Amino acid sequence: MKRVFLKTLAAMVAMSAFGLAQAQTRTIKFANQNVKGHPIVMGMEKFAELVDKNSGGKLKVQVFPGGALGSDQANVSALQGGTLEMAAMNSGIFASLVKDFAIYDFPFLFGNPKEADAVVDGPFGKALHAKLEEKGLVGLTYYELGFRELTNSKRPVHKVEDIAGLKLRVIPNPINIDWVKALGANPTPLPFPELYAALEQGAVDGQENPVATIKGAKLNEVQKYMTLTNHQYNPQSVVISKKFWDTLSAAEKKVLQDAASESTQYQRTQSRAQLQSGLEDLKKGGMQVVELSPAEVTKLRDKMKPVIDKHTATVGEGTVKAMMAELAKQRK
Repeated sequence: MKRVFLKTLAAMVAMSAFGLAQAQTRTIKFANQNVKGHPIVMGMEKFAELVDKNSGGKLKVQVFPGGALGSDQANVSALQGGTLEMAAMNSGIFASLVKDFAIYDFPFLFGNPKEADAVVDGPFGKALHAKLEEKGLVGLTYYELGFRELTNSKRPVHKVEDIAGLKLRVIPNPINIDWVKALGANPTPLPFPELYAALEQGAVDGQENPVATIKGAKLNEVQKYMTLTNHQYNPQSVVISKKFWDTLSAAEKKVLQDAASESTQYQRTQSRAQLQSGLEDLKKGGMQVVELSPAEVTKLRDKMKPVIDKHTATVGEGTVKAMMAELAKQRK
């Protein structure tokens, strides 16, 4: 029986290798908004390395960081049209295509990265990615952007009330606009590539992003104050154009899926390793960092509850219940 299994396995490997050997050479453009050196881009580069190695050079991945191929919204359109092969972006951005994805933007949803990993890697995360296929996208995996923190150029934020009146750049989607309004601040939706200039010119007072993004984009050059709020955790969907995906052989698809899975573990490790060092670098660069007291965090959470209630109706109670059930499993 063991000998039969080994022969079958060898035959499968041989067939896969033959499929790749017969395949045409393909170039895959892979886009993201973050700069080179950011953990997301490091994950993309690892993906490219694995794909090249495991396809025998038949599949080549070109990484385009820093918004080189346009905004996230432009990338989504290009993916659907088949003029861009791959992109990594905040999962919540896909709420404009599939409303369920807005769940990933709920404030204070995940308590820690381990919870997030379990949810996005499990049945819940896979089911959401599956819903993208009818919209022309195929979800391969989830990278990690991480927990978001608040920065601004006007004043240190020690209390929730200190946020009121600030003009804050937000990711262009309804839930982010609403939670900023709930804090008495003024939301300004902007694509990420436009953020640095908007801060530099004073068009907005502040923004919110994970530490690695703040450091990578050098936002500390135009932002003096940071408050550690951990108000949102962003998984990043790694997606591929369905038009392109449907042209691939089974062997080519396996190479890409395997590389996506392996690069995810590398990417998350890099993301978490860079968090503390990035924070220290920002402090050394002159950024004043405030950690909210537990009482202020509670106040912040309470301010977010009406926003969550409102968007539960939009996302769908079934999706929210399924998410909460997954989180409850992790917290037992």
